[in-house]
Amino acid sequence: MTRVKICGITRPEDAEIAVALGADAIGFVFWDRSRRFVDVDRARAIVRALPPLVTAVGVFANQSPADVARVAAWVGLGAVQLHGQERIEDYTALACRLIKAVAVAPGRGPEDALALPADVTVLLDAHDPVRLGGTGTTIDWAVAAQVARARRVILSGGLRPDNVKDAITTVRPYGVDVSSGVETAPGRKDPDRMKALFDAIRQVT
Repeated sequence: MTRVKICGITRPEDAEIAVALGADAIGFVFWDRSRRFVDVDRARAIVRALPPLVTAVGVFANQSPADVARVAAWVGLGAVQLHGQERIEDYTALACRLIKAVAVAPGRGPEDALALPADVTVLLDAHDPVRLGGTGTTIDWAVAAQVARARRVILSGGLRPDNVKDAITTVRPYGVDVSSGVETAPGRKDPDRMKALFDAIRQVT
């Protein structure tokens, strides 16, 4: 099955439901300008309750390698997702797997994603220079499919229960990343929407 990351978790009950439904990864946003920002101590408590095979992913934007390393160690992250304009080479010493978000915008091809080191997982998301992620905007799946044919890709950007099947069929990503598409409000997940999402994914994979 396509791997699933439920991102923007701020409440332990939402993480628990996501894991019960089959989430492979839980995402926590540590960029303090995000509407889904979570305090490191709250995130740490949620991570401690996760099963061993569920990966805790920290989302950062233009934060220093030292700050990212400190948060990753305290919270217990298994992967770090960089969602700003970071230079990936500045973060390769981190003791975590690296995910780099690449914005897919009109007129931009797959070059930025394909240029990243092979050991960095690419996350494709919508272009928004202010909110950076969690916008609920879908991306050009044709461009995403080009990248996915060449390397491991996590597809993000406006994925919902009603479009995730088409997205997976078109792009064939390694994984999908969903946040706003299963929410009632930023940082508050809806159990019914999450269940519908996983049901749809299982139908196609």
